[in-house]
Amino acid sequence: MNQDLLVRLFRSIDGDRHDDIVQVAETIIQDERKKGHARLADRLEVILTKNIQSNRHFKGELKNIFGNTTTIPTDRRNNIPLATEIGRDDLRHDMILNDSTEFKIKRIEEEFVARERLAKFGLKPRCRVLLHGAPGCGKSMSAERIAWNIGLPFLKVRFEAIISSYLGESANNLKKLFEMITNYPCVLLLDEFDFIAKSRENKQDVGEMHRIVNILLNVLEDYEGPGIVIATTNLEGSLDKALFRRFDDIIEIPKPGVSEIERILRATLSSIKTDINLSWLNIASDMEGFSAALIVKIANDAAKNSVIRGNGVVSKEHFIISLAENQLYNKS
Repeated sequence: MNQDLLVRLFRSIDGDRHDDIVQVAETIIQDERKKGHARLADRLEVILTKNIQSNRHFKGELKNIFGNTTTIPTDRRNNIPLATEIGRDDLRHDMILNDSTEFKIKRIEEEFVARERLAKFGLKPRCRVLLHGAPGCGKSMSAERIAWNIGLPFLKVRFEAIISSYLGESANNLKKLFEMITNYPCVLLLDEFDFIAKSRENKQDVGEMHRIVNILLNVLEDYEGPGIVIATTNLEGSLDKALFRRFDDIIEIPKPGVSEIERILRATLSSIKTDINLSWLNIASDMEGFSAALIVKIANDAAKNSVIRGNGVVSKEHFIISLAENQLYNKS
């Protein structure tokens, strides 16, 4: 490719440091340096850096998979974005689930990928999903994994911005956010959404919260956007019963069984030496009933103990210490 064409191409790049096109551009610059084209590489680097820095001024502006842009709406009082984008590089996507849960999560991903084929038969992919289960078992991580695998941007709702003390503003914020995603393919996460989706039977809630639930019912029922809306909750029983009918799929993310615990332990400690006599099955059995997050914490604590107080080889003794220290966190 000649120099003039490269320069024109680089001037058209618009993105941030984590975008695929920017990373490809950086690879081209490195290749030009290796070829001995230092002046050209310097020029391209200046253009690319300028474009990236310019893009930072468009705070809250999102670019979708088709290259179109949209802006995250803000609350009227404080101008706070109603959702936060989490970059692809920051998404957690390596998960260990039991076969049944893995099948259900994978089905959501496969249906989205096959949405055009489904449409030919008058069928629609699951686009409104409720994940429920105990804290620390991977509900939010499952949503991130779905976004990673299907290649959509990931937005997390900011409930502190959604909820307003002024009459009617909370409901209006919800409507603005859902209006935005009707034309923006993304995975929208309503994490711990029981915060606003409590049952209308709760007599302690004021009328404003009831209005928010009513709006939530409407926007969920009407949502037919190009992405996926995922809600998570620890408190399935406290949700308004009418909400369940608005979801295409309701999936429990359970605590891991012994076999999943063993896989989580091995994966967590894959980069550090472990005692050859360590019985993974026995250690996993001792953690039965623990959440995935707590299992990872115990494994990491055992690894740190082995480095600080031992020779860097994780043994049964390190797990015993870590288990004892973390027993208070297990609320099973």
